[in-house]
This record gives sequence, C-alpha cells and structure tokens, in this order.
Amino acid sequence: MEISAKDVFGAPCWVSLMARDLEASQRFYGAVIGWTFRPARLGEGFSVAMLDGVPVAGIGALAADLAVPVAWTPYFAVDDADVAASRVRERSGTVAVGPVSFPSGGRAALVADLDGAVFGIWAGPVSAGWRVGKGPAPAWLELRTRNAFDAALFYGEVLEWATGRPGCCEVSYEQEQVVLRHDGDPVARLDSGPVEPGAYNPYTRPRWHVHFRVPELDAAVEAALDLGGRTVSVVTTTGTERSIALRDPDGALFTLTSGG
Repeated sequence: MEISAKDVFGAPCWVSLMARDLEASQRFYGAVIGWTFRPARLGEGFSVAMLDGVPVAGIGALAADLAVPVAWTPYFAVDDADVAASRVRERSGTVAVGPVSFPSGGRAALVADLDGAVFGIWAGPVSAGWRVGKGPAPAWLELRTRNAFDAALFYGEVLEWATGRPGCCEVSYEQEQVVLRHDGDPVARLDSGPVEPGAYNPYTRPRWHVHFRVPELDAAVEAALDLGGRTVSVVTTTGTERSIALRDPDGALFTLTSGG
C-alpha cells in the first residue's frame, strides 16, 4: 500500500545505498540483515530490499558511473521536490543531482546541508508500511554534525519541521540531542560534535547515519566480517540495546543494533 509524500511531509520516507556491485551488496546485506531482494521499477541496476514482505531499502549500482562515494542516504518526504531544492540553495546548501522524475510518478533530488551531509528529498508515493523505528524499517537515523541547533534550523526551513502546519514533524531537545518526532514517535536524532568536512573518520565527518536492527548482533557481525565487511567501533551497550558501527565491502558506513 502506498500513500502520498504529502501525508508524511518532513519525515524520513526511505533509505538507499549507492553501491559499486549490486549482486555483491545483495549477498552482503542478505546475509547480515536477512534481506531478500526484488527488481526495482528503475531498471536492472536497481533492487529493493525486502524484510517480512515489506520494502525496506533501495540499492542502486550507480556509484562507479556517477563517481560518488558509496554511502547509505536517507530521503525525506516533501510536497514539491523543486520547491524544496530551491530552499536548499537559498540556505547555502548544495543540490548535487536533480530534481529528476521517476517512473513511479515521483520527483527526487540528492542534496547536501551546510556542513556537507548528504540527504535526499522525495515527492511522490511512499510505502505506508515504512516508518523509522517500526517493523522492518531502520531503527533510527542520526545526523552527526558541527552544530545540531544550526542544522535543525536548516532542515526545519527546508522540510517544514515545527511549522505548526497540521501533520508536521516536531523538534525537541532531549539528552543533549535534537530529536525529530513524527506523530509523537522519534524518527531521527541530530548530534553536535567535532567534525571535519571531507575527513575519512566516520565520527568526524558530517553525515547522516543509518541504524539497522538485527535479531542477533554477534551473528550479524560475524556474517559481515566473513563477507568482507569491517568494524569501525567497539560494541556499545545502552540500557538493553547493543550496537556496533561497520563498513560494508565497498566502504558504506552503517550501524547494527539489537535488543531494546
């Protein structure tokens, strides 16, 4: 079942990976997270990851052709991709690709915020079953940036957060983080910290970071290492949750979490 991006405007609505080798990425994430895959409507260079019969993420073998880094990218729902892209430019962000039209009837653009963190905007149909923190969708999204308050102002103006418009996302400050909520549920966190534009270290480069939930963390990490992934952090424990950051064989950064 699909709904309009207008029904969830401002909220995360999808995540995608720009990979170098589509088949290798499918093998890796299938073994690590348990995804299966079906062809996407965009062509043979794209696939949709499925978990429990629900679309979870997109993977496209485009990184080599476009000379872009291999990375997981979150997309946020907007009413009008062209208007949102103009807001990005007006606020000194960067529009890297688009807006372009897709066969599904939507329009999208790949953009970057003031500190260079890349994200996407999407205007079109979205999966009604896809929601951060719910079911098979990512557990949460996290922005690591220089100043979370400045970032919240940028994203708020681009994506219409906390505008008072019915259905908009709300922003609060909780435990030294800016927290984005949609319908009362947390969907993203913005963290302040030391960052270095262009730095290799995933903890010092401004970026959006995707957290995926798995049933058994140790088994998932073992599968990742067996297929050429590598860890970039130690296992951390918060309450009943355990998590660890990894890179896939192409270098894409993500976090696995279990428990909770």
